[in-house]
Amino acid sequence: MTLHTRSLESLRADLDARALSAVELAQAFLARIEASPHNAFIDVRPELTLAQARAADRRLAAGERTPLLGIPLAHKDIFVTEGWRSTAGSRMLADYVSPFDASVVTRLQAAGAVCLGKTNCDEFAMGSSNENSWFGAVRNPWDAAAIPGGSSGGSAAAVAADLAPLATGTDTGGSVRQPASMCGITGIKPTYGRVSRFGMIAFASSLDQGGAMGRSASDCAHLLSAMAGFDPRDSTSIERPDEDYSRDLERPLSGLRIGLPREFFGAGLDADVRAPLEAALSELRAQGAVTVEVSLPRTALSIPAYYVIAPAEASSNLSRFDGVRYGHRAAHYTDLADMYARTRAEGFGPEVRRRILVGAYVLSHGYYDAYYLKAQKLRRLIADDFRAVLTEVDVIAGPVSPTVAWNIGERSDDPVRNYLADIFTLPASLAGLPGLSMPVGFGAGGRPVGLQLIGRVFDEARLLNVAHRFQRATDWHQRRPAPGGAAGASA
Repeated sequence: MTLHTRSLESLRADLDARALSAVELAQAFLARIEASPHNAFIDVRPELTLAQARAADRRLAAGERTPLLGIPLAHKDIFVTEGWRSTAGSRMLADYVSPFDASVVTRLQAAGAVCLGKTNCDEFAMGSSNENSWFGAVRNPWDAAAIPGGSSGGSAAAVAADLAPLATGTDTGGSVRQPASMCGITGIKPTYGRVSRFGMIAFASSLDQGGAMGRSASDCAHLLSAMAGFDPRDSTSIERPDEDYSRDLERPLSGLRIGLPREFFGAGLDADVRAPLEAALSELRAQGAVTVEVSLPRTALSIPAYYVIAPAEASSNLSRFDGVRYGHRAAHYTDLADMYARTRAEGFGPEVRRRILVGAYVLSHGYYDAYYLKAQKLRRLIADDFRAVLTEVDVIAGPVSPTVAWNIGERSDDPVRNYLADIFTLPASLAGLPGLSMPVGFGAGGRPVGLQLIGRVFDEARLLNVAHRFQRATDWHQRRPAPGGAAGASA
């Protein structure tokens, strides 16, 4: 078995036994990245990667043993990283190199993980397809004609194509869970405030949350354990002790109550997505779980609420990119106001400009109460719906997306259709709850399907436990795309 197809557990054992060096492992993945056709990476700097790998080997030689020591991973290019470019997928920051590391990057370096590079993403994390990047669309490893999902599509594609065993992502309205589903990997968004936002280039501050992506729930548990923790530099960070999210992975599912919202299984769900979901739920029932029909009545209203709140926060956060201090500046202008206008028109792509305009509108005098304040009230009602249901059940299960991945360019002229694809991921984001996607099969064209699990606040370990027990009984998470990106699967 080649290095890139081996499990994290197997790599860990050989690193600890010194049968494999961190440098050898990093070199193997760097070679795959160089040959990859997926456009999953924006910036790769082998000299920096190998320096980190040599440092990990020194720690291993000294007898240190931790879950991620010497393990390669990739960072979504929304986390600033010293030495690598930090672009947020935008022309505005195309050549920006940060003088400091995001807290997530710092924590993972301390854990001994080795950074392979920065992964492609929708510009400023705005999108559901990874087509909104200044650096071009990412191609889904399962089918080169398909999107990988967004905005963490580069991270998802990197894991699915065995370019990295692990990757970080961010989830504002589903941007870890949706690409994980469409690329056939596991991804988890923790409770809002659990992972520091310091050094995460902001889109919507009350929604953005770092997340973990890997092939299995066990891999994600180890990555999230290293990522999550209180950070006094982040005003939204929750002061809570660090956790080992792998602690309950083997817990039996007997007696587990799973809520199935009727709004998640209605007419809008494609039949080729529904069938794998129902088969997965049957497996969970076979392990002793009980499924209960529940209701989240305001599910449909999550789209208008989100697409008022998120653009409003984006219009404020992105006002800092004005061509004065850093980033892109227009080459030709007449005065300061003209420089601002030309810089922002050139530096931002169409989707980012669209959301800035929407956000500025809903925050403007005369419209704040009518739109933004009303959306925030609706957000509270959506959270109340979840709170009521999660007193009756342990977790909520349903689809991640109503369809499998669509083709690149298929929805480029229809942004509203793209927004509607987020219908099942937005509610948990608005409520600040943890959510996980795990692979459960394939739909039309051999494209992956994920099952979403949503839990109570700080119940990430339970979600990972459910996914792990499912993955012990099935092999969907071990399936790999055929070489070349043609639809198909190999074990």
